[in-house]
Amino acid sequence: MVVTEDSNEELIPARVGDRLRAARNAANLDLADVASKTRIPLRHLDAIERGDYAALPASMYCIGFVKAYARAVGENEGQIAKMLRDEMGTPSAAERHDYFDAESLDPERFPTRKLAWTALAIAALVFAGYAIWRTMALSPDSVPAISAPEKSDDAAVAGNTTAAVPAPNPNGLVVLTASDTVWLSIKDEAGTSLLFREMKAGETFTVPADAVKPRLLTGRPEKLKVTVDGKEVAPLGPPERTVKDLEISAAALLARQPVATPAPTAATGPAATAPRP
Repeated sequence: MVVTEDSNEELIPARVGDRLRAARNAANLDLADVASKTRIPLRHLDAIERGDYAALPASMYCIGFVKAYARAVGENEGQIAKMLRDEMGTPSAAERHDYFDAESLDPERFPTRKLAWTALAIAALVFAGYAIWRTMALSPDSVPAISAPEKSDDAAVAGNTTAAVPAPNPNGLVVLTASDTVWLSIKDEAGTSLLFREMKAGETFTVPADAVKPRLLTGRPEKLKVTVDGKEVAPLGPPERTVKDLEISAAALLARQPVATPAPTAATGPAATAPRP
């Protein structure tokens, strides 16, 4: 019997999976041996031999896995890759991915879904821990605090002015405006929370008109601009010092006096008047 070239071609398996399986059997290897050599999971090698390419991640993974399989069993990886593209009907643009080999596409090198969720959970815990630390750092027990200044007796001596000035409204509307990020807590006399959060720059908060003796706690009083009926009042406290139990009703704010800055003392005596030589 004469074996022609056409008959030899008929003996060559037409499918990539059949050809790789035949080469593996000829090399006395099983799928576990190929998996050990290529580091490709057994389920992917089995899918390649069955022609179940839908079970593989993507076309570029298929090509990389098949080429690595071909090298492991002594097949021509270029011919095998071409057969695979023809068999899958892969567009020519996908050939740009042929340079990926199985080692660079090893699924074990990519983060798993479980690892991604674990990283996300760790990030959430870190963020929550920071928020708790910041709240505790600004609590009255951990930061030196100053009490609300007592009403000055000088406030009672205002009456000898000649011009008629409208009396401030002790029931006016109190508005707090943040000039920077600032955390604050406001409670009324009964302990009901009116505000407990962090305000961003530009945010405002209007103290409820019916709030009874609202009191403020904050660690950055200099970042709050306070107005009563649109008129700015004295600062609530020195920079970076926590104020607590500071009443911010309109009447209490209007009764407060700004901290006076001492004027420079003029030098006296001969040393102050004598001209320089």
